[in-house]
Amino acid sequence: MVALVSAISGLLYGYDTGIISGALLQISDEFGIGSGWEQVIAASILAGAVIGALACSRLSQRLGRRKTLLIVGVVFVLGSAGAALAPNPVLLSLARVVLGFAVGGATQTAPTYVAELAPSKYRGRLVLFFQIAIGVGILIATIIGASESVDWRISIGAATVPSALMFLLMLRLPDSPRWLVKAGREDEARQALERVRPKGSDVSGELHDINELVEAETSASTSGWRGLRERWVRPALIVGCGLAVFTQLSGIEMIVYYSPTILTDNGFSNTVALRVSVGLGATYLITQLIGLAIIDRVGRRRLTLLTLPGAALSLIVLGTFFVTDHAGKAQVPYIIATLIAFMAFTAGGIQLMGWLTGSEIYPLATREAGAAAQSASLWGTNLLITLSLLTIIDTIGTGQTFWLYAAFNVAGFVFLYRKMPELTGRSLEQIENRLSKGKFTPADFAGTR
Repeated sequence: MVALVSAISGLLYGYDTGIISGALLQISDEFGIGSGWEQVIAASILAGAVIGALACSRLSQRLGRRKTLLIVGVVFVLGSAGAALAPNPVLLSLARVVLGFAVGGATQTAPTYVAELAPSKYRGRLVLFFQIAIGVGILIATIIGASESVDWRISIGAATVPSALMFLLMLRLPDSPRWLVKAGREDEARQALERVRPKGSDVSGELHDINELVEAETSASTSGWRGLRERWVRPALIVGCGLAVFTQLSGIEMIVYYSPTILTDNGFSNTVALRVSVGLGATYLITQLIGLAIIDRVGRRRLTLLTLPGAALSLIVLGTFFVTDHAGKAQVPYIIATLIAFMAFTAGGIQLMGWLTGSEIYPLATREAGAAAQSASLWGTNLLITLSLLTIIDTIGTGQTFWLYAAFNVAGFVFLYRKMPELTGRSLEQIENRLSKGKFTPADFAGTR
């Protein structure tokens, strides 16, 4: 049930961000708006996500993971209902800001909540439910959009159902034992552990380990947001936030949010454009599953560096179709194949790293603040891209915009090649130890596990 709550929050993240792709075609017709308002409506959820990621980081420290997720569940319901009932683009954008708060809060809190309640041998696969559910949410959103028979208000309002389910499930679940110990409520922490462990299990050893970790965190000289400014922590912050920025500059959100709009603006029919978005959603989910299956064998750094050139090349080819005026009906199969190739390289590579590294790259005492800073960097970059993309296309052209994002992928490759060490196979303690000794370059991690 704990993992299911995380999966629902991930599904809502994927669905609420993905549903706008097809809905924008209907919204622009109903409200009679142009690309400027389309950008604002699409980006408003991201503005809320930045606020939600930062605010819920502090809420989860003060109120606990459970209460924070209950608040997130209520906000999901209110935001979805408000967006579905909005009578004009202004109120629709404001409702999506509220919805974005829940999205940002969920991405910040749900994976941590699961990690702190799950038995160690199941932790990885249970936390990954969140990542997989994002892909499922995007795929469901694209299928609904492609049907063209579901009104945009119904498709957006439908998210209230899983939101309410998430809230009801959370009412029955315990709080994080780690947070309870930190709050001085050890008896409640023991009860929480006993609820999620086999009946009759002795949880004393696990509770002792939690006490030791909490004591180490509270006594650490480098902690919280102040700790991120420490010189020895800075390399982790640069890699983590840089990686978050380049996951968005890869162009993934350009395709998820705007592929139907871009294609219809270039002569594709609504039906074809929406069907392409379904293929892209399916590719996203499938390649994420493949990437998750091989990441521990291939390695985080290696997988990212192997896939980024493929994404860049796909965007170069895609841009060439439009720049050379070879984007007519005869080239449709090739354009679709190139879009799918881009999605496969991106979703199965760098997209896996944005959330994963936040839970492992920072020292224990700064991990929560580091993950929040990384989330805010990711959502903030996403916001800037979504607010500017259609304007950039109108200014320099569709093909040239694809080339611009190809250049971002090349820049991401160079940055990560020079800065990102291979963290696969290293314990959190080993990573922190290398960081504290100032040995956090790719060369420092090469050849040893």
